[in-house]
Amino acid sequence: MTSGDETPVRVGVFGLLGSGNLGNDGSLEAVLGYLRAEHPEAVVDALCGGPEVVAARYRIPATRLHWYRGEYRTASRAGAVAAKGLGKLVDAFRTAAWVRRHDVVIVPGMGVLEATLPLRPWGFPYSLFLLCATGRLFGTRVALVSVGAAEIGNRPTRALVRWSARLATYRSYRDSQSRDAMRAMGVDTARDEVYPDLAFALPTLPASAPSGPPGPVCVGVMAFHGGNDDRARAKEIHRRYLDGTTRFVRALVEDGRPVRLLTGDECDGPVVAAILDAVDSPLVTAAEAASLADLMKEMAAADTVVATRYHNLICALKVGTPTLALSYAAKSDALMAQMGLGAYCHPAREVDADRLLEQFRALERRSAELRRTLTERNLVAVRQLEHQFTALTAALFPATANANANARQEAS
Repeated sequence: MTSGDETPVRVGVFGLLGSGNLGNDGSLEAVLGYLRAEHPEAVVDALCGGPEVVAARYRIPATRLHWYRGEYRTASRAGAVAAKGLGKLVDAFRTAAWVRRHDVVIVPGMGVLEATLPLRPWGFPYSLFLLCATGRLFGTRVALVSVGAAEIGNRPTRALVRWSARLATYRSYRDSQSRDAMRAMGVDTARDEVYPDLAFALPTLPASAPSGPPGPVCVGVMAFHGGNDDRARAKEIHRRYLDGTTRFVRALVEDGRPVRLLTGDECDGPVVAAILDAVDSPLVTAAEAASLADLMKEMAAADTVVATRYHNLICALKVGTPTLALSYAAKSDALMAQMGLGAYCHPAREVDADRLLEQFRALERRSAELRRTLTERNLVAVRQLEHQFTALTAALFPATANANANARQEAS
């Protein structure tokens, strides 16, 4: 807290935010909600992938994460390769200058310590390392808050991720497997805590229990090509995923079920288009979701959800709609188990439409029971995140934490 001529705390948020991934932006929204409620005096800005989107949507100043605007395009020509290489050098100075202007930098959620999707070491892992290293250099407290992690085989990526975690002031993870993965990669996690994903702190409307004949099914799709170790067979994995998901949607339509196709990232659009073209039925429609709130609204109106992207699963579980996961990583399995639906996971790499339909029908038979379970688990998640934000204040805002403690003592 500030008063008189005290300087307000300068807080930065960092990550691939505003870049089209709704899950990343949902994590940012949760952290901004915490800051505005608990630290309204803080001056907040962002270093992020989509600064125009972040500035317009969240009303905070934002700076582009990378100097080179073609950072995430494959560089094949000599000029592009040289520009990308120069960008890495420029980014080191840009990141250092940005970090130095802050007292605290928060990395809000996201799978920043994993490589479950294709990832190059000189991409985001390098950016995260620059952040954490310059934070340590300039005494800026860097917090990795409810982040995802997984063991990484690629040695350069593994090294950058390991050192980023070691150099951070504060670390917490969105599941136990993430903490275990960092421990296995050589990070001392003895003081690190596990809390639910930050998206569980977002406001939401509860799902309405179905009544009457079977209602709509939300199917969340993904431009899925496997993980970092699957590059050689990425096309085959994507074909199997798309074929299996399309067959499943067609089977729902044959049963007379309305199907609402959902995405979680701009890159998922072609998958929606392919399914719409292949099934060609008025029962299949696509939603235009611009935020996790939009996704939750769609899912709250559905009888059942089948989804791939991690934050699509979170949205469905958070509103209390029975959900089946097309799981592409251990984080999805862990989330489903945490919410009491561990039996309803299906491998995204090997989508078997017939088996998926069996699981779907079994899920729907237990719908009423699972809705009660989800209500209970969501209450637990909210309480755990309240503890998370209290711990975050103690770690990053000691003056506020001391003032709060003194106020409690005076009141008692």
